[in-house]
Amino acid sequence: MSQPAKVTIDIWSDIMCPWCVIGVRQLDAALVGLEGEIEAAVRFHPFELNPDMPPEGEDQRAHIMRKYGRTAEQAADASERMRGAADNAGYSFGYTGEGEAPPARMWNTRAAHRLLAHALRDYSPQMQVRLKHLMFDAHFRQRRTMSDPAVLVDLAVQAGMDGEAAQTALTDADLDALVEAGEQQAWDWNISGVPAMVVNGKFMIPGAQDPQTYASVLRKVVEREAQQAAAQ
Repeated sequence: MSQPAKVTIDIWSDIMCPWCVIGVRQLDAALVGLEGEIEAAVRFHPFELNPDMPPEGEDQRAHIMRKYGRTAEQAADASERMRGAADNAGYSFGYTGEGEAPPARMWNTRAAHRLLAHALRDYSPQMQVRLKHLMFDAHFRQRRTMSDPAVLVDLAVQAGMDGEAAQTALTDADLDALVEAGEQQAWDWNISGVPAMVVNGKFMIPGAQDPQTYASVLRKVVEREAQQAAAQ
């Protein structure tokens, strides 16, 4: 029995980005369908949608209206379309926290990116993926304050990381340099929107795609690289 082909998928994303969680869920579905055929190592890289966001954040709908010049009705329609796309991907934006749902807000994610860099550098890609999913849920489903160090450390501990090390990581200058380097790489590769997925460091898949598209691209990458290896 042949071994599955191995690929690396580098994903530039921000936990504030709804299309990012939709794209990641669609990719996960594609990889389930490719089990035994293609095995992927997934790594997340930083992309700050709002690097100047203050610590207190901003109301989500007000942010959309301000940033994209939309009316309240247009912002509401966009949110509904987003919810529909998420539902189709098997992900609900419905509130799952305790009590009445607080208003949805946008947050500064620089510290979150440092923590994700810590998970990848000091643990494993699998740990980073676990933390990323917890962050998505904390933001979209639980509406937690994603710029709060206590929230981020709690999520790291939930993922299985050491709490004291996570606390230190939030202000670690070396990790901040890794975040800056990751964002610079995005600029070097002309990544101006997320999610952006790069397979084996060469083949880019922009935006959130459906599982069939992801599976088709991954199969084509594996086939092309096999042909190139055979020709050498």
